Amino acid sequence: MLSHKVLVPVKGDPADEAAIRLACNIAQKTKGKVYAIYVIEVKRSLPLEAVIDPEMERGEAVLDQAERYAADADYEAETELLKAREVGPAIVDTAVEKEADLIVIGISYKRRFGEFSIGRTVPYILKNAPCRVILSREPIPEGEVR
Repeated sequence: MLSHKVLVPVKGDPADEAAIRLACNIAQKTKGKVYAIYVIEVKRSLPLEAVIDPEMERGEAVLDQAERYAADADYEAETELLKAREVGPAIVDTAVEKEADLIVIGISYKRRFGEFSIGRTVPYILKNAPCRVILSREPIPEGEVR
């Protein structure tokens, strides 16, 4: 699997580090590019251009951390802060725009209503992404019932 352009959506979870490192390792083989993106979901009651300072600051901090993870892997990641109504379509649209060969998504182990859940964004990406998608799930926390 040769990947020249790897897109990594980040959101400030511990799973981001493994996803960035994996993306860098894959991209290094082809001297490809790694793009880390953070998507701010803007409520429909606000204009898309609305300035949401706390969320903008959080996004910048998460992207700075993504750059550090990439640097730790001896690679450079380009970062971008996006605003959108929904995260999934923004990620897929960015993959199309950047002509990504691969999307690497880090997900934490979460339970909802007692069952493991991947939320609504990941299924949207899996269904609509124009390229390969790799999920990197964090291990089950110690003490969790399986």
